Amino acid sequence: MLVPIFTLKLNHKINPRMVAIGKYDGIHPCLTAATQAGKVFIHNPHTRGQRPAAHRLSQSTQDSDISLLNINQAVSCLTAGTLGPNTTGHTLLVGSQTNLLAYDVHDNTDIFYKEVTDGANAIVLGKLGDIPNPLAIIGGNCALQGFDFEGNDQFWTVTGDNVRSLVLCDFTADGKNELLVGSEDFDIRVFREDELVTEMAENETVTSLCHMHGSRFGYALANGTVGVYDRTARYWRIKSKNHAMSIHAFDLNADGVVELITGWSNGKIDARSDRTGEVIFKDNFSSSVAGVVEGDYRMDGQIQLICSSVEGEVRGYLPASKEMKGNLMDASVEQDLIRELSQRKQNLILELRNYEENAKALPGVSEGESKKGVIPANTQLQTALSVRRATESQRAHIELNISTPNETIIRAVLIFAEGIFEGESHVVHPSVQNLSGCVRVPIIPPKDIPVDLHIKAFVGGKTSTQFHVFEITRQLPRFSMYDLNVDPSATQPTGKVTFSINDRPQRVVMWLNQNFLLPEGIDSPDITFTTLRAGGLLKINMQPSGEVDEFHSVHQKLTAAMADHSNYIRNMLVQAEDARLMGDWRNTKKRYIELYDLNRDLINEYKIRSNNHNALLARLKSVNQAIQRAGRLRVGKPKTQVITACRDAIKNNNINALFKIMRAGTASS
Repeated sequence: MLVPIFTLKLNHKINPRMVAIGKYDGIHPCLTAATQAGKVFIHNPHTRGQRPAAHRLSQSTQDSDISLLNINQAVSCLTAGTLGPNTTGHTLLVGSQTNLLAYDVHDNTDIFYKEVTDGANAIVLGKLGDIPNPLAIIGGNCALQGFDFEGNDQFWTVTGDNVRSLVLCDFTADGKNELLVGSEDFDIRVFREDELVTEMAENETVTSLCHMHGSRFGYALANGTVGVYDRTARYWRIKSKNHAMSIHAFDLNADGVVELITGWSNGKIDARSDRTGEVIFKDNFSSSVAGVVEGDYRMDGQIQLICSSVEGEVRGYLPASKEMKGNLMDASVEQDLIRELSQRKQNLILELRNYEENAKALPGVSEGESKKGVIPANTQLQTALSVRRATESQRAHIELNISTPNETIIRAVLIFAEGIFEGESHVVHPSVQNLSGCVRVPIIPPKDIPVDLHIKAFVGGKTSTQFHVFEITRQLPRFSMYDLNVDPSATQPTGKVTFSINDRPQRVVMWLNQNFLLPEGIDSPDITFTTLRAGGLLKINMQPSGEVDEFHSVHQKLTAAMADHSNYIRNMLVQAEDARLMGDWRNTKKRYIELYDLNRDLINEYKIRSNNHNALLARLKSVNQAIQRAGRLRVGKPKTQVITACRDAIKNNNINALFKIMRAGTASS
């Protein structure tokens, strides 16, 4: 059993999610946390009696090992780490809803004090992308902002909603850190500096993020869910009735791989395998956990896991020794596990006994035997999804139709779906008078995300007391709340977005069928939907891309065909004249008829070539006008450079470079 190697009772409350470890003199680790009345306490038991009060820092009257930093505002986030190249030790960074303070604890001085109009809900310190110096990156009201050691604003971008959590991680495995942002719109976004790389949709506010190793990271949601992602693939997740207050990555069982350590609102601390989510250790505080960090707090060369509660209790844990490896939990926990497995064994034995009794039943079953739940062998669970518009009595919704193909009835339906139902599950239990082989369930997805519906249905005969459980999974498409039926009097959309894709229309039709609820037979990408949430129209229209290239190609093919026909006419004319001079009037007539047909084809091809040439000129004119407009956005030498670079891109048939030059002024990234 793993037990704490030290326990501290600090006489100060600790704000949740505002705990850090900092080596402010470059040597001694100090526990730092936000406390009440706009103060931050710094616990330093290593240099007692050597900290005179100065500037913002003052000595605590309750504990000689604690210094208090007066912020005079409610603290919203804090962290500590290396920010400047010439500082003695770590820098303490404290964020509020209006300011960001970078403080040198060792020298008792402000490094910088910046006003942040969007507030600071979360903070992370480290290197981002190609930016050479470490940045203090804060997330506030839909904005991200990064400051260097001089307080200069080196990074700024916007995100979808209020930021609640941040972490730096080499998400793309390119040797450079990306910024992972958790926000109140339930999304985890990945930024390569100010470029959005990808995003993962969750079903609640993302309250905590932590880097584990490589591209793997842990996350926690406001509804009590914790889990692990590797890039965009979710390895596992679990949900608790309590809230995850803090998560941290630490190798507690000394197997060389970090575990996900979670501190909960009920005071529980647990460690879970990063691969499976299995609990390998747990302990309990008497109050809610405030933060989980790590550091060599005893100065003996061993890193400890340090957990703190909101009441000021602090515990330190060492990684397991070789003798204890794989046995981190106490005997009572093992007894609970044995009891749980025994209960599961009894349930399986009971289920097996029911199956054996059902197997004894003959094809011609009596009423008594039908009560045991015997059903026809061809019984299947069938599902269908359809869009239903709003009525006076019901909101617009997706209707899930669950049915069986014979006389069996569905006694109850359980649906598990992430982010749709409260508690992530929904039970439909028809009354005895309304039992039938068909159950209709209204579903209202709150957002446009694909959702897997895990369906369990109890199926049996009309007089059955035992039922068969059918399980099936059906995916709800991303854009299921869009109806193909359009009101002719509806207002047409006024705004539009135009973009290019390198796909054939058939691929777009395939994408439409995968992401919308469409009837069979839709074979055109030109389509109009009614959005059931807002009531507006969504029109999708596709035109063939690469028109200039296509006209060039057609022009070349027609020119080659006309050259072949010209050679053929020349030979045919010689043969016709030879036949005329020899008096072979039958062959002469035949050759001139063929000449007439060839001449007619040649004239038609010329007309086609002429039309194609005019269309090509029109497209080239549009391209040149676009280049001219791009040039007018610059003045002087840059204007000339843009136009020259665009011309070179057209000569090299490099369309992607042409777009980059128009946008950025250069083809280099």
